[in-house]
Amino acid sequence: MTGGAEPSGPVSDEHAPEQPTWSCGSCGEDWPCATKRSRLLREYGDRATLSVYLGSCLAAASEDLRTASVTSLQNRFIGWLRRGSRSS
Repeated sequence: MTGGAEPSGPVSDEHAPEQPTWSCGSCGEDWPCATKRSRLLREYGDRATLSVYLGSCLAAASEDLRTASVTSLQNRFIGWLRRGSRSS
């Protein structure tokens, strides 16, 4: 009998980042890939909370991707988020 839990680890369609390259483990694009961006928007719903999460990913990625420009990393991780309207 071979009962037990399934092996742990990312699901092949999870679109999780592979470190230290920060590429998508499912499609190989720079993470967050287009698929993961759509999923993150649905999962978080709140742009502010998602921004905090992506900011922490940006900080971690900047440690791994030291040769990448700050601007390119900012655009990649948080630049794609729509800006909310400002209230006065």
